[in-house]
Amino acid sequence: MARKLFFLISIIVILSIVTCALFKSWVWYLLIPVLPLVVIGIRDCIQTRHAIKRNFPLIGNFRYLFEEIRPEINQYFVESNTDGVPFSRERRSMVYQRAKSTLDTLPFGTQKDVYEEGYEWVNHSMIPNTVNPERLRVTVGGPDCTQPYDCSIFNISAMSYGALSKNAIMALNEGAQMGHFAHNTGEGGVTPYHLRGGDLIWQIGTGYFGCRKPDGTFDPAAFAHCAKQDAVKMIELKISQGAKPGHGGILPGSKVDAEIASIRKVPLGEDVISPSAHSAFSNPTELLQFVRQLRELSNGKPVGFKICVGKRREFLSVCKAMISTGITPDFIVVDGGEGGTGAAPLEFSNHIGCPLNEGLIFVHNALVGIGKRDDIKIISAGKIASAFDMIKRLALGADICYSARAFMLALGCIQALRCNHNNCPTGVATQDKTLVSGLVVSDKNKRVASYHDRTVDSVAEMIGAMGLRSSEDLRAWHIMRRIDNVSVMHYGEIYDYLTENELLLEEVPQSFKRAWDAADADSFDYNGPDISTRKYHVKLHKSQGA
Repeated sequence: MARKLFFLISIIVILSIVTCALFKSWVWYLLIPVLPLVVIGIRDCIQTRHAIKRNFPLIGNFRYLFEEIRPEINQYFVESNTDGVPFSRERRSMVYQRAKSTLDTLPFGTQKDVYEEGYEWVNHSMIPNTVNPERLRVTVGGPDCTQPYDCSIFNISAMSYGALSKNAIMALNEGAQMGHFAHNTGEGGVTPYHLRGGDLIWQIGTGYFGCRKPDGTFDPAAFAHCAKQDAVKMIELKISQGAKPGHGGILPGSKVDAEIASIRKVPLGEDVISPSAHSAFSNPTELLQFVRQLRELSNGKPVGFKICVGKRREFLSVCKAMISTGITPDFIVVDGGEGGTGAAPLEFSNHIGCPLNEGLIFVHNALVGIGKRDDIKIISAGKIASAFDMIKRLALGADICYSARAFMLALGCIQALRCNHNNCPTGVATQDKTLVSGLVVSDKNKRVASYHDRTVDSVAEMIGAMGLRSSEDLRAWHIMRRIDNVSVMHYGEIYDYLTENELLLEEVPQSFKRAWDAADADSFDYNGPDISTRKYHVKLHKSQGA
């Protein structure tokens, strides 16, 4: 019906213009806007890909136009200050204000419902302290590390050149140099754009970009050559990440230009999907041996690995391997399932990976339980933007915090949600040269440094207001959480925390016992009771109505 109406109206309009033009010659100019619209409508009728366009020629295009600008409509006309996702307008504004060194205070009180389930806060002290933000630094380096690194408690999380533009990478690195904090390269390797004076944490993923042989396996000589650069302060082995744990990194082909293809040694213009698993190791013991190899090849620099917690027994297998081999990483990065900056399958982003709080507490507990916590620093990643976000993670078990998306916001990101389309309007997450040129490095680097410095200043003020003297004093009981409108608990009551060496006792805590018993230092495979028997017992248990 709509198609017939379109053709009828088109014929009437064109005939009317032609008829009127016989008397008034200027009427011919009306065909300039009309003919293109008719052509678009005819094209809609002919094409077979979109049913809406085919059934409703011309006007059906508005559906796709509004779908395209839906994030902007939400941001500017629908969202309140507190309900935007993944970062609310309130949180985005805080980052922008700190990055621009403008007023970042809040007028007229909080907009949060402090009696809502899940509301969190810290209790202040009647005798607050003054904490120097410049002292909020942590030394990373275990017993076998000969070049420990003095690290800020707040650093730029992993974002590769390719996922981000060269201007974004340069601004981040120069900002890190100005603020004396670290910049994680992401798994895309160390590029010339990373070497702008900032300290680097070189991340190595399953694709081994930057230390890769032609067959895609690890190249020790190439690794050693890059790792010994003065700019590289730490090496991070990425096993999994919050956005897509169990899935290799994704760089859309639209972003793989000639330079990126050359740097990563991959085909031009094709999607780069890293393998899901590493080829350099296959079991917990081999993982730690690889960590030791990387430390030796880098002349003793701190080496650690990044995970989003999945199967608990697998991490506990690594813990058992630490005990049996005596090899420990210098740090472990814990990412949450809520993390992520670039491209990831929807199901992986939404439904795979342990959320940060639970993952962080588990890793902290496991290391305490085997007596290795003092030797290994924990870095927390995953949707961290404010001082309270940091205070919370440091209290739950972390020593240091990473942030990726907040530093993107500091660069000017407007949360347009186009990171995976190569048309990021702010030039942050694109390789389109015309868009990249809009991001001015000499301006954005200062914003990166300012956001870092003012956020760390706020952390220092909060720690002082709590009556503490250092981030090392933070504990789980400092974070309060509303359970319902009349009940409040602190995280020390919500979660169990192990004591030193508790996993090495004859009676392992019940909450860890099944996973600990199933863990094996020489295998990531399940090492517990026969699975078929366990399934049978589960079915029997359910059938008895328990």
